[in-house]
Amino acid sequence: MSFEALERLINGSSQPLKFLDIQSECHYVLQGLWLVRSDYIRTTGYFFPPQNSSEACWDSYQRVINSAINDFDVRSTCGFKTSLISETCMNISTRSDFERLVPESKLNDVSSSCNQSLEDDSSCKSCMNSLDSIQGPWSSLQGSFNGNRSDCSGYPYVYAAGVVNPFGPTDSGTYRCLFGLDFSSTAKKKHKHGQVFWGIVTGCTNGLIGALAVLWLLWACHLRRRRRRRKNTDSLPEAESGGVIHGNAFPFRFTIEEIKKATNNFSRENIIGKGGYGNVYKGTLLDGSEVALKRFKNCAAANDSVFGHEVEVIASVRHVNLVALRGYCTATLPLEGHQRIIVCDLMRNGSLYDHLFGSSSCQLLSWPARWRIALGTARGLAYLHYGVQPAIIHRDVKASNILLDETLEPRLADFGLAKFTPDGQSHLSTRVAGTLGYVSPEYALYGQLTERSDVYSFGVVLLQLLSGKNAVISVEDVETLLLADWAWSQVRDHRVLDVVDEGIPELAAPEVMEKYVLLAVLCSHPLLHARPSMDQVVKILETDSPVPSIPDRPPSLLSMINQVETYSSSSNSYSPISRPREWPMSISRSDHPILDRRDEIRGSSDQESL
Repeated sequence: MSFEALERLINGSSQPLKFLDIQSECHYVLQGLWLVRSDYIRTTGYFFPPQNSSEACWDSYQRVINSAINDFDVRSTCGFKTSLISETCMNISTRSDFERLVPESKLNDVSSSCNQSLEDDSSCKSCMNSLDSIQGPWSSLQGSFNGNRSDCSGYPYVYAAGVVNPFGPTDSGTYRCLFGLDFSSTAKKKHKHGQVFWGIVTGCTNGLIGALAVLWLLWACHLRRRRRRRKNTDSLPEAESGGVIHGNAFPFRFTIEEIKKATNNFSRENIIGKGGYGNVYKGTLLDGSEVALKRFKNCAAANDSVFGHEVEVIASVRHVNLVALRGYCTATLPLEGHQRIIVCDLMRNGSLYDHLFGSSSCQLLSWPARWRIALGTARGLAYLHYGVQPAIIHRDVKASNILLDETLEPRLADFGLAKFTPDGQSHLSTRVAGTLGYVSPEYALYGQLTERSDVYSFGVVLLQLLSGKNAVISVEDVETLLLADWAWSQVRDHRVLDVVDEGIPELAAPEVMEKYVLLAVLCSHPLLHARPSMDQVVKILETDSPVPSIPDRPPSLLSMINQVETYSSSSNSYSPISRPREWPMSISRSDHPILDRRDEIRGSSDQESL
């Protein structure tokens, strides 16, 4: 059971937590535990973790409480037994156990009343009234507050926050309404009227002085920046200073001097990633913020219009599960030549690839964490496909392009491969960009690109989260298979759970894990129209919606490629779907190399790659 969500909420509080008495503190701790349980049932289907994890869960919770309340031992102060955190009431351990105990009409009332934002009083009251109506079966177990059997009363609220409410238990409206938690105002104390009055006067005076000082500094910086940009623009060649990348819609433009200072003059020690496009550097800006800087190689000033398109794509799309662009830089240097650099937020936890296949120093991801990564990635892709117009196809969804922030929230990166597509149409291209194992068959063989191409890649990533295997695997060190084909063989032979790595911590119930395996196999189906859309994938991940039936699969992508090559060589004729000559350079047993299409950006001297 993960306490990360509660810890983020506590740490994000504007003031330290303070309480009137111990009973208030214990009540707060119990409500916090309900919030964590809501998050747990949302990802696993269980109200409680395994009993053998009780001590570890309490230790985790105690560390969270220590960061919020000084010298407060949860169990000894509140009288909580160790078994409280994992012991069931009335043998209710799963969502289905709870639903069997409550009349269907009552459950329907809860679903209709709590399936909405609970920010306003009317919606909260409606939800709470429906929950009060189902307290009967365990009301006799509530008793006085002793930190143990009274916790049975939490079932309806945990169920509503974790199962019914679409925003989840970490939404402010949800935890304020259902658990009475308010992390923005929990710490407020009572003050005398005189103290409040003079506090307001002093605060307003200081605030006015501070605001005037800030405005003066901002205006001075604005004037200085305008003079510097005007000077830089006047000194650039026409191709570099064209209007295509200088509109007001674009993010901040850095000078090459600022970029050099941030990266210690492009020091090798600052390199945190490499790919076909160039290097990624870690840097520190003048304001002290840490960023990632992607430096493209083999650039030509004549192609700045294409680079401007890439900058526009990244800058115009904003979503919590997409990497945000901080700025960019173009410059021509005497020795290094023409430079193009984009500056993005730095993701401190690296990529999903690092955690699944990289350094041993990376933490082993629990299933709840993996589920959140899958859901966040799906939401990001759904936004690209349906949240912007025209739709954007990522084209290179893979584990190394899914970056993780401090809280392991996923963010899709690398929009240089993105393509705009008109509604209802597919993009046909002879230029294929992607990575073997993730790229869909119709795109790899025929150049047909649609939103469902990203769905295929997502299915492979979900399989990696479930199995811990690379996108291309070797079976018994003899046969090379795509992970998607291997997973289908397990499903076809009724060994669905054999796809799941049993070493993953906090696995959900078998029927839950089976559902996610089937979803991953369906998403990575070779037939384009057999795959669900990304918004359907999000719904299946978030709710108990079943996975549609999986059609039988045609031959694997690798076998089709081999058949085409055999035919082409025997007939000594050109085939439009034969393997490009660059493919042998691009086939990798991992997705770590970033293999993409950037010849328009890098210049005509670059070779094509898959």
